[in-house]
Amino acid sequence: MARWAGLPLLLCCLGPLLCGAAGRSRAPREAEPGAAAPGLPPGRAGSDLSGQYWRYLACRLWREGCEQPQEEGSRQSQGWSLPLVGQDYLEILSSWYCSFGKCCETGDCRIANNITGLEMDLSKRLHGQHLAKDVILRAMQGFLETTQPEKALALSFHGWSGTGKNFVARMIADHLYRDGLKSECVKVFISLFHFPHPKYVDLYKVQLKKQISETVQLCKQSLFIFDETEKLHSGLLDAIKPYVDHYDSINEVDYRRSIFLFLSNIGGNIINQVTLDFWRAGRAREEITMEYLEQHLCMELLESTDGGFAHGHLLEENLIDFFVPFLPLENHHVKLCVRDAFLARSLPYTEEVLDEVVRMMVFLPKEEKLFSAQGCKSVAHRINYFLP
Repeated sequence: MARWAGLPLLLCCLGPLLCGAAGRSRAPREAEPGAAAPGLPPGRAGSDLSGQYWRYLACRLWREGCEQPQEEGSRQSQGWSLPLVGQDYLEILSSWYCSFGKCCETGDCRIANNITGLEMDLSKRLHGQHLAKDVILRAMQGFLETTQPEKALALSFHGWSGTGKNFVARMIADHLYRDGLKSECVKVFISLFHFPHPKYVDLYKVQLKKQISETVQLCKQSLFIFDETEKLHSGLLDAIKPYVDHYDSINEVDYRRSIFLFLSNIGGNIINQVTLDFWRAGRAREEITMEYLEQHLCMELLESTDGGFAHGHLLEENLIDFFVPFLPLENHHVKLCVRDAFLARSLPYTEEVLDEVVRMMVFLPKEEKLFSAQGCKSVAHRINYFLP
């Protein structure tokens, strides 16, 4: 019933096509006043074209009536087709209607996969992360353009708190799905919130498997985000393993179009140390390569004793496709975050105010005071101190 909620408004928008269809459809074929289109009884031309408009729109919105009856197929072979102007209008109308709610029984019709928008957002809003921008964009674009992937895409984000891991995960959801994090195709799991008690890990495993399975059955391209992965019980990580492994299907469900994002603070120290070493050597952070940093990051993960992520089957069996490092943010990066926070709320600002907000942040190490201890995490709240 939900689909009919906006039907009156939809019909109002569709009215010009339906009401004007008769006149437009007869004009090219009328030999004399009152003559019907070939093969149709008098008075049927307009109503038949109106019916085609409605079926075309229903197919676009709800995936119903997409297959033409044989009779109509033969009629179209005689030149009976929708005018291009009408098709363009319906494309715009269906996109507008779908922006307000659900258009079909599965979540796949709400998938946007706007890689261009993701690229622009990463370029303009993610600061100080040249490695993350490049790896994420290439991984996403390559995966989405592959007709049949060999396995689900698994990305592991690593770095200090506030460097942009959650920010990018939300950005990915916003550009892959029209409803962003609210999409039925997207599930977010926060370790200590969703799985707080180790003694219930067996129950959590059953619930987690059920949620993953139900989500993929609803949306072939599903997105699963696991925050604070280092605090996730190793048993839960092993429960996820089959869904990112090289299986064609599990219980007749294909998971190879799914995307898994693992967010973790593990590896933050080595990422910071490498970045600091480059700065002390007088080298730009943009000179840090993925090959160089990934080698150090993998060693850190394997030697880590923090949580089960480093010792689970996901790492041991090389099921993580890319380890994405998020570098620590410097003074000028935080200043850009402050500017973005003002712009997001349409608030005026000056360079002096931006500098004042940055000075409120804590920077490490104690000697150099180079990296923001909180990244950009508290920036949005700190600007309230400077509002009139």
